[in-house]
Amino acid sequence: MASYKQLTAELEKLHQEVAAAREKEIAQAIADIKQKVAEYDLTAEELGFKTERKPARKATSTSVARYRNPKTGETWSGRGRSPAWLAGKNRERFLIEM
Repeated sequence: MASYKQLTAELEKLHQEVAAAREKEIAQAIADIKQKVAEYDLTAEELGFKTERKPARKATSTSVARYRNPKTGETWSGRGRSPAWLAGKNRERFLIEM
């Protein structure tokens, strides 16, 4: 009976052979496919691949300022982290009249 080391070495050799055989067969399959595509002038759509791309998202407009610091004129839209000048203060005092 073979030892553990012999069996693991044999297994590793088999894994390498499997990987090499797979690479060889994949290369042959790709070559065959390319030849057929060229021969019949096939398109990606005819083969069932989607070539349609989604349109780019529209650029979102900037938010309207809702709060203003009367000392510096700095504004904040009310989205995201609140600015330091507004922290711990009554926000209603800084509301911009619309």
